[in-house]
Amino acid sequence: MNTTPKILVVDDEKDLREILQFNLSSEGFEIDVAASAEEALALPLENYHLILLDVMMGGMSGYKMADLLRKEKALDIPIIFLTAKGSENDLLTGFNVGGDDYIVKPFSIKEVVVRIKAILKRGKMTAQASSVLEYQGLQLDISRKMTSLDGEPIKLTRKEFEILAMLMKNRGKFISRQEILDRIWSDDVIVTERNVDVNIARLRKKIKDYGTVIKGRSGYGYCFDS
Repeated sequence: MNTTPKILVVDDEKDLREILQFNLSSEGFEIDVAASAEEALALPLENYHLILLDVMMGGMSGYKMADLLRKEKALDIPIIFLTAKGSENDLLTGFNVGGDDYIVKPFSIKEVVVRIKAILKRGKMTAQASSVLEYQGLQLDISRKMTSLDGEPIKLTRKEFEILAMLMKNRGKFISRQEILDRIWSDDVIVTERNVDVNIARLRKKIKDYGTVIKGRSGYGYCFDS
């Protein structure tokens, strides 16, 4: 079984693609390259462990590609943005569309390698730990899409399951209704924040005593406050 991390470099600068491909291959990574977001989207992206993604490209931008991967394709592949723009707003935009890290050009290859290894290591640890989410007697099996309460299976709708998983993965952090809508209802056209409230209410009822750990606060959204 091949365990070599497979990385996709997406950048419209030919010289930079070649430099990254050569140097990262020398570090033991398997590297593929694409000259545009459109070219990258034609590849089997689920086979990659990480994407190095240029922000400013002709045609589709890196931000747009990342947003599409997260919302339409529902892929959780780590993304490191490569960009000549390093303002606070640019950083926030990158993280808001699902980026995991942000490297400002010009950069050293050593910096890129360190960032890649850190994210791959974190992802490996997260994958090992997050296939099952637990809080006391409440358990979510992410891979099998199953929920149990004190050892007994309970039936949640897909939206309820996804909301609970999202809240449990971000324990202690308030998530706005709009962010929940954007993540969970990205495929729907007409939804309102009321949809979130209704699903939260049903979810609290189904998980019984554990429903009290889902806190709501006006203007902040919801939090799994364990």
